[in-house]
Amino acid sequence: MEWQPDEHGLQQVLQLLKDSQSPNTATQRAVQQKLEQLNQYPDFNNYLIFVLTRLKSEDEPTRSLSGLILKNNVKAHYQNFPPAVADFIKQECLNNIGDSSPLIRATIGILITTIASKGELQTWPELLPQLCNLLNSEDYNTCEGSFGALQKICEDSSELLDSEALNRPLNIMIPKFLQFFKHCSPKIRSHAIACVNQFIIGRAQALMDNIDTFIEHLFALAADEDSEVRKNVCRALVMLLEVRIDRLIPHMHSIIQYMLQRTQDSDENVALEACEFWLTLAEQPICKEVLSGHLVQLIPILVNGMKYSEIDIILLKGDVEEDETVPDSEQDIKPRFHKSRTVTLQHEGDATEEGEDFDEDEDDDDDDTLSDWNLRKCSAAALDVLANVFRDELLPHLLPLLKELLFHPEWVIKESGILVLGAIAEGCMQGMVPFLPELIPHLIQCLSDKKALVRSIACWTLSRYAHWVVSQPPDSYLKPLMTELLKRILDGNKRVQEAACSAFATLEEEACTELVPYLSYILDTLVFAFGKYQHKNLLILYDAIGTLADSVGHHLNQPEYIQKLMPPLIQKWNELKDEDKDLFPLLECLSSVATALQSGFLPYCEPVYQRCVTLVQKTLAQAMMYSQHPDQYEAPDKDFMIVALDLLSGLAEGLGSHVDQLVARSNIMTLLFQCMQVQDTMPEVRQSSFALLGDLTKACFPHVKPCIAEFMPILGTNLNPEFISVCNNATWAIGEICMQMGAEMQPYVQLVLNNLVEIINRPNTPKTLLENTAITIGRLGYVCPQEVAPMLQQFIRPWCTSLRNIRDNEEKDSAFRGICMMIGVNPGGVVQDFIFFCDAVASWVTPKDDLRDMFCKILHGFKDQVGEENWQQFSEQFPPLLKDRLSACYGV
Repeated sequence: MEWQPDEHGLQQVLQLLKDSQSPNTATQRAVQQKLEQLNQYPDFNNYLIFVLTRLKSEDEPTRSLSGLILKNNVKAHYQNFPPAVADFIKQECLNNIGDSSPLIRATIGILITTIASKGELQTWPELLPQLCNLLNSEDYNTCEGSFGALQKICEDSSELLDSEALNRPLNIMIPKFLQFFKHCSPKIRSHAIACVNQFIIGRAQALMDNIDTFIEHLFALAADEDSEVRKNVCRALVMLLEVRIDRLIPHMHSIIQYMLQRTQDSDENVALEACEFWLTLAEQPICKEVLSGHLVQLIPILVNGMKYSEIDIILLKGDVEEDETVPDSEQDIKPRFHKSRTVTLQHEGDATEEGEDFDEDEDDDDDDTLSDWNLRKCSAAALDVLANVFRDELLPHLLPLLKELLFHPEWVIKESGILVLGAIAEGCMQGMVPFLPELIPHLIQCLSDKKALVRSIACWTLSRYAHWVVSQPPDSYLKPLMTELLKRILDGNKRVQEAACSAFATLEEEACTELVPYLSYILDTLVFAFGKYQHKNLLILYDAIGTLADSVGHHLNQPEYIQKLMPPLIQKWNELKDEDKDLFPLLECLSSVATALQSGFLPYCEPVYQRCVTLVQKTLAQAMMYSQHPDQYEAPDKDFMIVALDLLSGLAEGLGSHVDQLVARSNIMTLLFQCMQVQDTMPEVRQSSFALLGDLTKACFPHVKPCIAEFMPILGTNLNPEFISVCNNATWAIGEICMQMGAEMQPYVQLVLNNLVEIINRPNTPKTLLENTAITIGRLGYVCPQEVAPMLQQFIRPWCTSLRNIRDNEEKDSAFRGICMMIGVNPGGVVQDFIFFCDAVASWVTPKDDLRDMFCKILHGFKDQVGEENWQQFSEQFPPLLKDRLSACYGV
């Protein structure tokens, strides 16, 4: 007997569906409770599918809603459905996939893929064959409904469809889909391409076997009149470019011609898909070769795509000039992520350490409010990457256009010209230099344009040329640029404020101490902005102040400057509650300020220090409660603890020994012991803990020393290169502890030495970690040479190569002393790799006298040991520069 609904039950379900469309929250709550009650009845889900597939007397939204509630039930507890109910639902879906309403077909399709992704592809063997059969139906609705369902299954289960588990149904499905590329209905053609597209990136075997047919069929659809079809064709070609460029190369000329047309498609969605082609092509080695001849067509198209569309201007309120008094809506504020502290060393030849950033969040674009990817952004990104491929070869095609755009009377066109100039800044810098003396003043003039969108893009583009500006005499460009940018920071338009603040932060990084003469003026502006900014821009302002402190360092430590800067920062600090996420950027900012001000921060350090300790304590307590009763407590936001630990590091670094009294009056060492053991779900907590441990070791070791016996085993277990930054900071902290402990380090050497030696010999270890590991091994050997020297031969070679590029500094000094002492204990350990040692010694510019003597002694000792003739042969292998350097400095 087929299942039939009970009339009374059916009325209850319909009432529920009507109520759930009510906007009233109380009604919504009642609906939720009613749902939970009804879910206790095994056949409740039968009623839901019945309404969806059979109750044609009801309106479509109600029927669709019934299906969506059923979908949620399937998601939540499909495994508890009685077999009869599950079978009824599956049968109904397949029987009604051709419903005459597109909404109902789509809902059934969603329901099918949800059941399929619950592992039912294996236990519903007739699903795929039946759907594929239904594609042959003469009835359009059935064909379209089946294709809709198949497309969703292909999206959700693409890997499973190409696996042994199901006997590789793709072998039948792909050829089947390809037949429909020629179907008379555009909707069906579009479904067919979308289905096949799901399998390109995964290189499904069934598709690879039919790749040439696929490409031929795509070409046949190139001029399709339906925009959805064209969009899917473009998307396919972009993915094939990444995966099977070999099959496209023979046709590359015509594909490029086609994409040039499509990038100008009247439908912006098609143009956007096509524009991705240039971004992807730029990453391929053959880009230059295949695209050179087409630049003359491509460049104007990309440049044209960089104009704001009319809809953009409406969305961006491009005609609203002053909005600074309008409060921000909270959903406009993107979540910020704190980047935990990683300890790095200074290198030869770089003024600021770029380090190996493990993240790439270069925000190369200006209009973040339209954070949806659009044609303007894609065109700008494509021009940027192509500029990096073709360098100055791009300029002959661009310069004539640029002249026209940059001085155009219409603001929209002028604005796009400024964006173009910013997009090519990185790739075409060399070729642009001759024009910059004329262009930079023009851009500075654009900073006071009457249109806010022109002012904001000028900020961004100028920041892309900041490096050049700073390389010129300051009065020529730096001073006028800084003066105008500071005015823009106080602009009446929020978007301009934001762009100016970000641009100024970039300028600060490039100019560093060049800004010192203007500090008073800069601080007046930034402090004035404090009182003026709405919520979102305030967060960017903190960053500009922190970057300023990093850039000018101790020059900020003047009573006049401290008087301007600190009161507003502390006022904000007092206004914010402990749970407020705005503390993150403010804590980061204060950390930079404390490090720069050093003793100048003393009057403010007590409340800041106390609050950081409280934040750590609160978060730890909450984590404890959560781990014991996860059902009653929420997991804490560990970021509060991480940011607080990083600010404590900043205080320890800035205040040095002055931090002593603060540490003495707090339980920070106990808290640190707990933080160092936080589990792997949040390695950043451990990362920041070890950074703080190292900073406290340098600043006030008497408070750290009593805990060393407990801390060392934890440091030893964290020498695990799987968590690069944790491992890096733990390594650095061990090195700092060595320097304070001296010979008392001896009982702990075996806890850490083997791990350190293993890390320094690991292939593909990031440079920063290798350097810190080498320094720490050297420092261990410096304080306990007898214990470490026997291992010398196992690490001397990578040790020498990783430290040859580090600048002369204290850390390098102590590490090299350690190596010399170990060579004294175990000279045999260095014999085989002596040339590497010579090279590392030669990397010193000005070693201290006694260290120089140690080097001399070892070099001459080795020379005397092997004899004059052998030394001659040995030193023949030296590169000329090394030979000259050793003979000049050490007389060998």
